[in-house]
Amino acid sequence: MTHDEIKQKLILAGKVLVSEGQDDFTRGHISVRLPDDPSRFFMKPHSVGLDEVTMANILTIDLNGDVVAGTARRHSEVFIHSEIFKARADVQCVIHTHPTYAVALSASGRPLKCLSQPGALFFEALGVYGDTVSLIRTPAAGKGVATALGPHRAVLLKSHGVAVVGASIEEAVINAIMLETAAKVQMIAEASGGAAPEFPRADIEKLKQEISQPEQFVINFNYLARRVQGKA
Repeated sequence: MTHDEIKQKLILAGKVLVSEGQDDFTRGHISVRLPDDPSRFFMKPHSVGLDEVTMANILTIDLNGDVVAGTARRHSEVFIHSEIFKARADVQCVIHTHPTYAVALSASGRPLKCLSQPGALFFEALGVYGDTVSLIRTPAAGKGVATALGPHRAVLLKSHGVAVVGASIEEAVINAIMLETAAKVQMIAEASGGAAPEFPRADIEKLKQEISQPEQFVINFNYLARRVQGKA
């Protein structure tokens, strides 16, 4: 893909995230690593919504968190992205949002359970960062988030939000949506008087393998993209 094609997909991803309720004013952000220069990444700018990203306002940023191209304002939480990219060569896209149910689950201190099919994607594979409720505005704090993420698809930032990653934009976006769905189902089930036991480990792990195939992320992202584009 060319740089322009990657930017266009980043723009589309922002619209999909908003359409799926992942927006919180202008506070969320998304980034994607440059395939021809892994030490740099494109990122949504400050002061605009996820659905307001344009070809003109996308920033190019290095792994120190410094802007190397673009004139828009940089997010102060850029270090969530730069430190994860430093720590995880397999990660091509990072998303940070404040989805309601995932935040509520993180505030409860309870682990995510496999009470739904989306929950299987994160079965025993969800980090938790609890050092602060404040913004992640320093490399040290960003490194803490990256450490808490570990090898997983996502990390809950306690009482704050989530950081979700993927090997592609499609994977990261679908991961973010499925994590919120899993948290929502769990919070509703627990609020209704308690959830039934989870299915056996082997059953959950089989489903996890099935729903984590790369083509599934692309199929689901493309569906959501068609819905967004149909509203344009």
